[in-house]
Amino acid sequence: MTTAHLDTFTRDNLPAADLQPDFLFKLPELQFPEQMNCASELLDKHILEGRGDRLCVRSPHETWTYKDLFDRANRIANVLVKDMRLVPGNRVLLHAPNTPMMVACWFGIVKAGGVVVATMPLLRAKELKPMLEIGRISHAFCDASLTQELVEAALASPDLKHIRYFNSADPDSLEASMQGQSVDFENCNTAADDTCLIGFTSGTTGIPKATLHFHRDVMAICACWPRSVLKAREDDVFIGSPPLGFTFGLGGMVLFPMSIGASTVLLEKAGPPQLLEGIRQYGATVLFTAPTSYRTLAAHGAELRQTRLRKCVSAGEALPASTRQQWHDATGIELIDGIGATEMLHIFISADEQEARPGATGKVVPGYEACVVDDEGQAVAPGTIGKLAVRGPTGCRYLRDERQRDYVKNGWNLTGDAYLMDADGYFYYQSRTDDMIISAGYNIAAPEVEEGLMMHAAVAECAVIGVPDEERGQIVKAFVVLHPGHADDSRMAKELQDFVKKTIAPYKYPRAVEFLQKLPRTQTGKLQRFKLRES
Repeated sequence: MTTAHLDTFTRDNLPAADLQPDFLFKLPELQFPEQMNCASELLDKHILEGRGDRLCVRSPHETWTYKDLFDRANRIANVLVKDMRLVPGNRVLLHAPNTPMMVACWFGIVKAGGVVVATMPLLRAKELKPMLEIGRISHAFCDASLTQELVEAALASPDLKHIRYFNSADPDSLEASMQGQSVDFENCNTAADDTCLIGFTSGTTGIPKATLHFHRDVMAICACWPRSVLKAREDDVFIGSPPLGFTFGLGGMVLFPMSIGASTVLLEKAGPPQLLEGIRQYGATVLFTAPTSYRTLAAHGAELRQTRLRKCVSAGEALPASTRQQWHDATGIELIDGIGATEMLHIFISADEQEARPGATGKVVPGYEACVVDDEGQAVAPGTIGKLAVRGPTGCRYLRDERQRDYVKNGWNLTGDAYLMDADGYFYYQSRTDDMIISAGYNIAAPEVEEGLMMHAAVAECAVIGVPDEERGQIVKAFVVLHPGHADDSRMAKELQDFVKKTIAPYKYPRAVEFLQKLPRTQTGKLQRFKLRES
């Protein structure tokens, strides 16, 4: 394969070959050409084959066909190359809520041979800074509504030299720059193994990990789970709640519908009320959201039965059997459950409506292999709890991160999940094997919340854990020791919660706060989290 990247940063910083997982390409649809740009396969192909007038992307404010998206993406690619001096391999931050322009930017970056680094709109400057540093990000596209956080982050990021803001009427906006550019653009002739995107995922240390994914990885996830499990059609209308900064959202809301010529509805705010209205208004047929939303939406089962909704995908956190039953009773629709990981790019264990079993995530998706192993990496007997190990056409490649050695063992990706597999090959989720908190589909690293709390002048020390919650799966709970002179009352708890919301992404704030005189520690000073969980 011949790389098109003139900026070779991502290739130079891949893990050593012996630290990468085994990659499997056994299915015929996983035989990719050496040179491939995934934008050509997902977008341009529809134009060349005469489907440009098909509906592609909608929002409350815009309706675009495939040709509309194609023209905008090409103009953006021209802006990048001609105005912003991007060279193939440069990393481009994409900071925005779910909007059609975010999708146009994503494709414009990929067409130009750039590497997309999409982030969630809730992230603050404090969380953007390490991403800019780790990824050595030189360019950025940002929704005008999020200007303040990016400006603050950019002040401490000398590599970031080129920024354009969109969804703006300013004369120096991205839209203004696009007006002077052609709708014609020749896509960069990238190699199938050139990095296409960097997905950031938080670890238990709170230091974000950058996962590198190739053009072939993007096409691989479109060839596996959607074809074998989702089985959507070109007349389907996709809708959902996950941000496009999540690979779950990117796949479900952009890559998968476009791979079959379907359309998608993007909502900047996608809580249960907005999803319900969106399903009705746009005739949505395929829904992607977390168990939390399904539990809330189930109360509207009678209304949902009157819509076109026919396929519902749950991921982001474990799906309780009670939620599956509640949703089926309310709507008559069997949920499609699945587990994926940013490191794997998307879902690798799942089951369709006919194969679903209560309490089970599903079976391994064709194209992947999975097993449950012990601490030595040996497969355990059916019915035995162990560590989930998986391999397939996608896998973990951390950028310059020693944690690669922990995630990949003997060619297998260890996801950090404890599972058991039954004799029929169904996988049942048990818990996380680390201190990650998964709340309403969001991954939250306990140390990051602790750091946010410690910035408050009243906090002497603190510890954060996840505790079970019927609605959200888990919630963040903080145990706080205050400096003398501060009252440990409900007013202080509220003050700390509000403080954290302003310091890091609001969804990470502790929904429960308990004050202690001291934290449980060993004689050597190591925090005993298990005692907090037992309290």
